[in-house]
Amino acid sequence: MSLTQKFNRQLSKIEISKIRQFDQEVSKIEGILRLTLGEPDFTTPEHVKAAGIKAINDNQTHYTGMSGLLPLRQAASQFMQDKYHVRYHPETEVLVTVGATEAISASLMAILEAEDIVLLPAPLYPGYAPLITLAGAEIVEIDTTANSFVLTPEMIDAAMAKYGSRVKAIILNYPSNPTGVTYSRDQIKALAATLGKYDIFVLSDEIYSELTYTDEGHTSIGEYLFDQTILISGLSKSHAMTGWRLGFIFAPKVLCEQLIKTHQYFVTASSTISQVAAIEALTKGRDDAFVMKREYIKRRDYIIKKMTALGFEIIKPDGAFYIFAKIPAGLNQNSFDFLVDFAKEKQVAFIPGSAFGDYGEGYIRISYAADMAVIKEAMKRLADYVL
Repeated sequence: MSLTQKFNRQLSKIEISKIRQFDQEVSKIEGILRLTLGEPDFTTPEHVKAAGIKAINDNQTHYTGMSGLLPLRQAASQFMQDKYHVRYHPETEVLVTVGATEAISASLMAILEAEDIVLLPAPLYPGYAPLITLAGAEIVEIDTTANSFVLTPEMIDAAMAKYGSRVKAIILNYPSNPTGVTYSRDQIKALAATLGKYDIFVLSDEIYSELTYTDEGHTSIGEYLFDQTILISGLSKSHAMTGWRLGFIFAPKVLCEQLIKTHQYFVTASSTISQVAAIEALTKGRDDAFVMKREYIKRRDYIIKKMTALGFEIIKPDGAFYIFAKIPAGLNQNSFDFLVDFAKEKQVAFIPGSAFGDYGEGYIRISYAADMAVIKEAMKRLADYVL
């Protein structure tokens, strides 16, 4: 028997991210403008880079403890308390991870078993489903398209009534990838009150929290549902530190005592150099995201104005750096085919909504984590194509 037939059988049920697949495919087109990936076009702040360089020169190149450097956990704990009014003890309720992705992976592998169900409000970032499948659990998507991509308590109650005790967890991601939609404090309080009725984990991916554009700002569900929440965060989006691979798990002590087991065996510990730089980011650079936010808002508003005039329906995003636009009637509603043709004809790449599941079909996602000059040219070419 070929070794290729001896892999984990669950692998046959998953594939490489459709976002990455599409991005790689269109990247072959000469002169392509890419508004595809969710990576800030800004660079890591100079003072944060300097802290990383100093860490290398100071020979801080050995393992840290599994949970991460205590000064970093203290800084992260204080940051979350000051910004979002959530209180996690730095010694027992904070884990430093290799990006938010590892935080999600370690959490899901720790809590899921075969035949468990995980509720996913859809459309949603496609990085969760494969991990759930690898764990042998099942996915139930909750369609939010008819409610402007907003999950409601009634939707949760309906899903729980249908699937009952098999539901092990729900994943929240807000501000959302791909829609940019987020929740007000009142909405979070209502969701927390409903989820609190059920004995399930709430995995809350709040990686875009610092990129919230409402006057009210970001509200963490951990503030209202502490005992059930595994809060995921990191510095990739807020401080343009994607390559540093630095994330966090915040959770009650009794949960962290279990979560550290999967985290340890996955990675041992996060990069020491990245951790030292992260201390700088969370203390002296705690408001570094403000400069980026101002630019993102300008880009968002420009794209909405241009695309709305072309007939695209857009729910105004209040966070992250994505536009999730409904393809106008009369154009090809297959988002993959629509964007392949657009890329070939006009050398511009967006991401098809189908990459975010069945409920994303008929939409396209535009990342405005790109220079305004690139965005303006992309909108010009879109107008030429549509009209």
